[in-house]
Amino acid sequence: MLRKYSAFVFAVFFLMLAMGCDVQRRKSDAELGLNAQQAAGRRLYDQYCDRCHEPYSSRDKKGRSLQGVFKKKFLSESGMPANDERVGEMITTGRNMMPAFGQTMTPSQIQDLLAYLHTL
Repeated sequence: MLRKYSAFVFAVFFLMLAMGCDVQRRKSDAELGLNAQQAAGRRLYDQYCDRCHEPYSSRDKKGRSLQGVFKKKFLSESGMPANDERVGEMITTGRNMMPAFGQTMTPSQIQDLLAYLHTL
């Protein structure tokens, strides 16, 4: 049984490489140099945001990639300023296809998430 499973895992890995998929090991919080607030934000990102937004890739899922979201002066799609106030407002109230998380996350959690987004 273990032999069949190992062969399957190897075959899937080889197929992903052959198709040009970017297979990378997920880095730990320490490897990314995250402080406690950023690490808490990363857990929130994993729980609420990752299903629609890529964190470390320019590839889009349902929503735009959030890589470098605070590295530009304006948000690419809306043209709004790329700052904590505007991005926090979008997280709280939602926008277009993005649901609102103001009833799901506390203001402190939104600040943690924003701290993490600054690391992308």
